[in-house]
Amino acid sequence: MTRTSGLNLAAVLIYFGLLNISTANATTKGLNQIVTPDIQPDGTLSVSFQQVDPNVSNRYQIQLEYGITKRFETAVFQGYSPNEQVLNSEYGIIQQKSFLLSTGFANWSTLGTAPQPYVEAGYMNGQTYSMIGAVDAPAQVGTGYSHQLQSVLGYAYHLGPKLLAQLDYQAGAANFSTAGFTYSITPQLQLNPAIYASNSVPHKGFGYVVLTWNISVHS
Repeated sequence: MTRTSGLNLAAVLIYFGLLNISTANATTKGLNQIVTPDIQPDGTLSVSFQQVDPNVSNRYQIQLEYGITKRFETAVFQGYSPNEQVLNSEYGIIQQKSFLLSTGFANWSTLGTAPQPYVEAGYMNGQTYSMIGAVDAPAQVGTGYSHQLQSVLGYAYHLGPKLLAQLDYQAGAANFSTAGFTYSITPQLQLNPAIYASNSVPHKGFGYVVLTWNISVHS
């Protein structure tokens, strides 16, 4: 499957799901930087509008993330600065109440970035959600790039029914440590601002904000 055909397939799946929609309660998907091992609920579509510092990623993005089954989800990103489409996909190997284990790929881009496979585990205990995993991602070596297994870590804590504090980290000089929060404006609408701190020296800080609306999709 080519990058373009993969993106088109995801877009078709989402399009046909949009034939009949209604609002759904919001769910926190992903942290500031890394994916999370929980799967988007079956039949739920998240529509996100993101603005990111260009030192981090594509400056302006729209994301569609759709739960195709109880264990499988896909997400399509449309970037505007520069023009780019990105495909992510995730499968939940274990989806228990407190323990989760998932695998998938991220960042399959029409600008030439190959899909980055990953595996990630998560543990939920009361108000806390901890994650650990690894991703096969490109890393700069001299004047070129080679693939490197990079660790990912994440932590989230519910400060209240509407507020979730979030920290995450991905190894590699081109990646970041982040701190932010998700605030549920309504049961369907969420706001997630964050600060990215570069792993490379000297460390620099960059801004990020995403607004997400969740809707229930019926076939």
